[in-house]
Amino acid sequence: MSAAGTQSAGEAAAAPRVLIVDDHPLFRMGLSLALAAEGFTVTGEAANGKEALRKVAAGGVDLVLLDIRMPDMDGIEACTLMTSRADDAPVVVMLTTHDEPGVVRSARQAGATAFLSKETDPRELARLLRAILADPARDWLPQVSLPSLTPREEQVLGLLGQGHSNKEIAKLIGVSPETVKDHVERVYQKLDVRDRLGAVRRATELGLLT
Repeated sequence: MSAAGTQSAGEAAAAPRVLIVDDHPLFRMGLSLALAAEGFTVTGEAANGKEALRKVAAGGVDLVLLDIRMPDMDGIEACTLMTSRADDAPVVVMLTTHDEPGVVRSARQAGATAFLSKETDPRELARLLRAILADPARDWLPQVSLPSLTPREEQVLGLLGQGHSNKEIAKLIGVSPETVKDHVERVYQKLDVRDRLGAVRRATELGLLT
Protein backbone atom coordinates (compact mmCIF):
# COMPACT_ATOMS: atom_id res chain seq x y z
CA MET A 1 0.00 0.00 0.00
CA SER A 2 1.30 3.48 -0.84
CA ALA A 3 2.22 6.03 1.81
CA ALA A 4 -0.68 8.17 0.62
CA GLY A 5 -3.03 5.21 1.04
CA THR A 6 -1.74 4.53 4.56
CA GLN A 7 -2.20 8.17 5.57
CA SER A 8 -5.71 8.24 4.15
CA ALA A 9 -6.69 5.12 6.09
CA GLY A 10 -5.23 6.59 9.29
CA GLU A 11 -7.15 9.82 8.82
CA ALA A 12 -10.37 7.90 8.20
CA ALA A 13 -9.87 5.83 11.35
CA ALA A 14 -9.25 8.99 13.36
CA ALA A 15 -12.37 10.80 12.11
CA PRO A 16 -14.64 11.66 15.06
CA ARG A 17 -17.74 9.47 15.14
CA VAL A 18 -20.85 11.59 15.60
CA LEU A 19 -24.46 10.85 16.52
CA ILE A 20 -26.93 13.59 15.56
CA VAL A 21 -30.06 13.80 17.72
CA ASP A 22 -32.86 16.11 16.60
CA ASP A 23 -36.55 15.66 15.87
CA HIS A 24 -36.37 17.49 12.52
CA PRO A 25 -35.27 15.14 9.70
CA LEU A 26 -34.22 17.91 7.33
CA PHE A 27 -31.99 19.48 9.96
CA ARG A 28 -30.37 16.12 10.70
CA MET A 29 -29.75 15.52 7.01
CA GLY A 30 -28.25 18.97 6.44
CA LEU A 31 -26.00 18.74 9.50
CA SER A 32 -24.89 15.24 8.53
CA LEU A 33 -23.82 16.43 5.08
CA ALA A 34 -22.06 19.49 6.51
CA LEU A 35 -20.09 17.47 9.07
CA ALA A 36 -19.14 14.80 6.54
CA ALA A 37 -17.74 17.53 4.31
CA GLU A 38 -15.59 18.67 7.28
CA GLY A 39 -14.14 15.21 7.90
CA PHE A 40 -16.46 13.84 10.57
CA THR A 41 -18.05 10.39 10.40
CA VAL A 42 -21.77 10.53 11.14
CA THR A 43 -22.46 7.05 12.51
CA GLY A 44 -26.15 7.58 13.10
CA GLU A 45 -29.14 9.83 13.66
CA ALA A 46 -31.94 9.81 16.24
CA ALA A 47 -35.22 11.68 16.52
CA ASN A 48 -35.51 11.64 20.32
CA GLY A 49 -33.63 10.91 23.51
CA LYS A 50 -34.76 7.29 23.86
CA GLU A 51 -33.56 6.41 20.37
CA ALA A 52 -30.29 8.22 21.02
CA LEU A 53 -29.65 6.24 24.21
CA ARG A 54 -30.07 2.96 22.34
CA LYS A 55 -27.56 4.02 19.71
CA VAL A 56 -25.04 5.25 22.29
CA ALA A 57 -25.39 1.96 24.16
CA ALA A 58 -24.54 0.10 20.93
CA GLY A 59 -21.12 1.83 20.94
CA GLY A 60 -19.04 3.51 18.29
CA VAL A 61 -19.97 7.09 19.24
CA ASP A 62 -17.39 9.70 20.24
CA LEU A 63 -19.61 12.78 20.11
CA VAL A 64 -23.35 13.34 20.48
CA LEU A 65 -24.94 16.51 19.09
CA LEU A 66 -28.14 16.77 21.09
CA ASP A 67 -31.16 19.04 20.69
CA ILE A 68 -33.00 20.19 23.82
CA ARG A 69 -36.71 19.89 23.10
CA MET A 70 -37.80 16.61 21.53
CA PRO A 71 -40.70 14.19 21.97
CA ASP A 72 -40.56 11.04 24.12
CA MET A 73 -37.39 12.12 25.94
CA ASP A 74 -35.85 15.59 25.84
CA GLY A 75 -32.18 16.39 25.47
CA ILE A 76 -31.59 17.24 29.13
CA GLU A 77 -32.82 13.86 30.39
CA ALA A 78 -30.97 12.02 27.62
CA CYS A 79 -27.76 13.91 28.39
CA THR A 80 -28.02 13.03 32.08
CA LEU A 81 -28.32 9.34 31.26
CA MET A 82 -25.55 9.40 28.64
CA THR A 83 -23.01 11.16 30.83
CA SER A 84 -23.72 8.82 33.74
CA ARG A 85 -22.25 5.90 31.79
CA ALA A 86 -19.21 4.82 33.78
CA ASP A 87 -16.73 3.67 31.15
CA ASP A 88 -17.61 4.87 27.67
CA ALA A 89 -19.64 8.06 28.02
CA PRO A 90 -19.48 10.11 24.82
CA VAL A 91 -18.84 13.83 24.71
CA VAL A 92 -22.25 15.50 24.64
CA VAL A 93 -22.71 18.87 22.96
CA MET A 94 -26.11 20.55 23.16
CA LEU A 95 -26.85 22.02 19.71
CA THR A 96 -30.01 24.07 19.97
CA THR A 97 -31.84 27.36 19.47
CA HIS A 98 -32.91 27.45 23.12
CA ASP A 99 -30.30 29.48 25.01
CA GLU A 100 -32.28 30.68 28.02
CA PRO A 101 -30.16 30.83 31.19
CA GLY A 102 -32.28 28.15 32.83
CA VAL A 103 -31.73 25.79 29.90
CA VAL A 104 -27.98 26.38 29.97
CA ARG A 105 -28.00 25.74 33.71
CA SER A 106 -29.92 22.47 33.20
CA ALA A 107 -27.45 21.39 30.51
CA ARG A 108 -24.55 21.96 32.90
CA GLN A 109 -26.28 19.95 35.62
CA ALA A 110 -26.94 17.16 33.10
CA GLY A 111 -23.23 16.86 32.32
CA ALA A 112 -23.10 18.42 28.86
CA THR A 113 -19.61 19.40 27.72
CA ALA A 114 -20.66 22.36 25.56
CA PHE A 115 -23.67 24.37 24.43
CA LEU A 116 -23.69 25.63 20.82
CA SER A 117 -26.20 27.40 18.59
CA LYS A 118 -27.79 25.76 15.55
CA GLU A 119 -27.05 28.99 13.70
CA THR A 120 -23.28 28.44 13.91
CA ASP A 121 -21.52 28.38 10.52
CA PRO A 122 -20.70 24.75 9.54
CA ARG A 123 -16.95 25.37 9.29
CA GLU A 124 -16.90 27.18 12.63
CA LEU A 125 -19.00 24.40 14.14
CA ALA A 126 -16.51 21.79 12.91
CA ARG A 127 -13.61 23.81 14.34
CA LEU A 128 -15.34 24.12 17.70
CA LEU A 129 -16.23 20.43 17.82
CA ARG A 130 -12.63 19.40 17.15
CA ALA A 131 -11.44 21.77 19.88
CA ILE A 132 -14.01 20.36 22.31
CA LEU A 133 -13.00 16.78 21.52
CA ALA A 134 -9.35 17.68 22.01
CA ASP A 135 -10.02 19.15 25.47
CA PRO A 136 -13.35 17.84 26.85
CA ALA A 137 -12.35 18.60 30.43
CA ARG A 138 -12.40 22.35 29.75
CA ASP A 139 -15.50 24.29 30.77
CA TRP A 140 -17.05 25.08 27.37
CA LEU A 141 -20.47 26.03 28.72
CA PRO A 142 -21.62 29.66 28.97
CA GLN A 143 -21.53 31.10 32.46
CA VAL A 144 -24.97 31.88 33.84
CA SER A 145 -25.23 34.64 36.43
CA LEU A 146 -28.08 34.01 38.87
CA PRO A 147 -29.49 36.52 41.37
CA SER A 148 -28.55 35.82 44.97
CA LEU A 149 -31.80 35.09 46.78
CA THR A 150 -32.00 34.26 50.46
CA PRO A 151 -33.70 30.97 51.43
CA ARG A 152 -36.78 32.94 52.53
CA GLU A 153 -36.88 34.85 49.23
CA GLU A 154 -36.62 31.58 47.34
CA GLN A 155 -39.51 30.23 49.38
CA VAL A 156 -41.62 33.31 48.69
CA LEU A 157 -40.75 33.19 44.99
CA GLY A 158 -41.83 29.56 44.82
CA LEU A 159 -45.18 30.40 46.40
CA LEU A 160 -45.60 33.33 44.02
CA GLY A 161 -45.06 30.89 41.19
CA GLN A 162 -47.89 28.76 42.57
CA GLY A 163 -50.23 31.76 42.39
CA HIS A 164 -50.56 32.53 46.10
CA SER A 165 -51.41 36.05 47.31
CA ASN A 166 -49.32 37.87 49.90
CA LYS A 167 -51.88 37.05 52.60
CA GLU A 168 -51.85 33.37 51.66
CA ILE A 169 -48.05 33.30 51.66
CA ALA A 170 -48.02 34.97 55.09
CA LYS A 171 -50.23 32.21 56.52
CA LEU A 172 -48.22 29.45 54.85
CA ILE A 173 -44.84 30.59 56.17
CA GLY A 174 -46.03 32.09 59.46
CA VAL A 175 -45.13 35.77 59.05
CA SER A 176 -47.08 39.00 58.62
CA PRO A 177 -48.35 40.18 55.22
CA GLU A 178 -46.10 43.26 55.59
CA THR A 179 -43.05 41.01 55.94
CA VAL A 180 -44.11 39.06 52.84
CA LYS A 181 -44.52 42.34 50.96
CA ASP A 182 -40.93 43.27 51.88
CA HIS A 183 -39.66 39.90 50.63
CA VAL A 184 -41.62 40.22 47.39
CA GLU A 185 -40.22 43.71 46.73
CA ARG A 186 -36.67 42.45 47.26
CA VAL A 187 -37.34 39.55 44.88
CA TYR A 188 -38.56 42.06 42.27
CA GLN A 189 -35.40 44.13 42.70
CA LYS A 190 -33.08 41.15 42.40
CA LEU A 191 -34.87 39.81 39.33
CA ASP A 192 -35.13 43.32 37.83
CA VAL A 193 -38.90 43.10 37.32
CA ARG A 194 -41.89 45.18 38.35
CA ASP A 195 -44.66 42.71 39.09
CA ARG A 196 -45.58 39.12 39.87
CA LEU A 197 -45.98 38.02 36.28
CA GLY A 198 -42.56 39.43 35.40
CA ALA A 199 -41.02 37.72 38.42
CA VAL A 200 -42.47 34.34 37.50
CA ARG A 201 -41.39 34.69 33.87
CA ARG A 202 -37.87 35.77 34.75
CA ALA A 203 -37.48 33.09 37.42
CA THR A 204 -38.62 30.44 34.95
CA GLU A 205 -36.11 31.65 32.35
CA LEU A 206 -33.35 31.40 34.95
CA GLY A 207 -34.38 27.92 36.01
CA LEU A 208 -35.39 29.10 39.49
CA LEU A 209 -38.95 27.91 38.87
CA THR A 210 -40.15 24.92 36.88
